[in-house]
Amino acid sequence: MANDLNVVALVGRLTRDSEIRYSSNGSAICHFSIAVNRRKRTGENQWEDEANFFDCSMFGKSATSMNQYLQKGRQVSVLGELRQGRWEQDGQSRSKVEIVVNSLQLLGSFQAGGNASQGSSQGQPKVAAPAQGVEQKVVVSQPSVGAPVGPEQFDDDAIPF
Repeated sequence: MANDLNVVALVGRLTRDSEIRYSSNGSAICHFSIAVNRRKRTGENQWEDEANFFDCSMFGKSATSMNQYLQKGRQVSVLGELRQGRWEQDGQSRSKVEIVVNSLQLLGSFQAGGNASQGSSQGQPKVAAPAQGVEQKVVVSQPSVGAPVGPEQFDDDAIPF
């Protein structure tokens, strides 16, 4: 149907370091998982956080260039679409839904467990650590027209009120 829509926008934290693999034709495939918290009401004035986990895949040059920055604990913004894989295993039908990433943005500074400011000795470039409290932002692809604009894209001095 021409009127169907499949769009996903999430902001969450990586639950593990990304893994990169290469297809038989040499195309890069980067896999990672993010956790997104959701507040739900448990009582009249009681709220509880519930974590939802999503598997993500990114392909091509974006996967190659972003793999080194996708470390456990890093906050990211993901725009993409849902894809369902189906297969048969031991005579039973199986399926898995994952997010195919079209655009990924690194959010905030990263100073949790694994320090992003230390490059490995395996030829990866070193990433300069941002100053304390300074937001680090890397955009991997141009968002489509009509994509939501976040508050980090506005200069507070330019707002007239």
